[in-house]
Order: sequence, then structure tokens, then C-alpha cells
Amino acid sequence: MPCWNTTTKEKQIPKSRSSLQFPKFLYLCGLNNLDMRIITKTTINEYIERNPQSRIALQDWVKKTERAEWHNFADIRKTFNSVDYVGNKHYVFNIKGNDYRLVVVVLFTPQHVYIRFIGTHTEYDKIKDIKNL
Repeated sequence: MPCWNTTTKEKQIPKSRSSLQFPKFLYLCGLNNLDMRIITKTTINEYIERNPQSRIALQDWVKKTERAEWHNFADIRKTFNSVDYVGNKHYVFNIKGNDYRLVVVVLFTPQHVYIRFIGTHTEYDKIKDIKNL
């Protein structure tokens, strides 16, 4: 029997989820994970291996991001107040007191985060067109 069959006892959708435009049948099927998903997490892990002093700060960023529910720039700002929007869905995060810069593309509807650049502030300054990384 399909999981969206309404003849069975339906789960109640929590109010925090019901206000979102999220198809009810996906919620009932258990496909309601609205947390952000970091698609290119291996990039972060590889950077940490090359730069171990960045480990704690980047792991903290990953943990907070994966637990977040971002629907707009204001939501990102609630999680990280040092983020900047640079255009074309690209966001720049200051990591470890501005020692590192992390550039990501955020797609709010599927809740995906794509890593585009991780590096020092000096390396970041060399990038000419950040919004087209």
C-alpha cells in the first residue's frame, strides 16, 4: 500500500513543517528531512588533511550547516552571522576568525550546499570572479 494512502491512520504534520510548502505525501512517506545536505563534503575533508589547523572550525561549520534549515539568506545569517552573499547563489563564510574563506552555492529548495572554494584569506583575494566559481 502506498505510504500516501489517506485511508490509513495519518500522521499529524507538526506545525513547524505544515507552514512550509512541502508536499504532504512526502512528509507521510518519511521524506521530510529538511536539513541542509552538503553535496561535496570530501572537498572539506581533503582540505582538513592538508591544513589540520582548520579541522575544528570546518567541522563546526559542517555540523551547524547539516543541522540547519535554510530557506533564504536571513536563515543563513541566523546560523552564521559572518556570511556574505556575493551573487549567483554564492555565499562566502569566514572560518576561524577570518583565517579561512569558504565559498558555497546554496540551493534552498532541495536544501543542498555545494562547496566551491576553501582557502586562506590571501588565496580568496586572488579570485577574480567569485560568483562564477
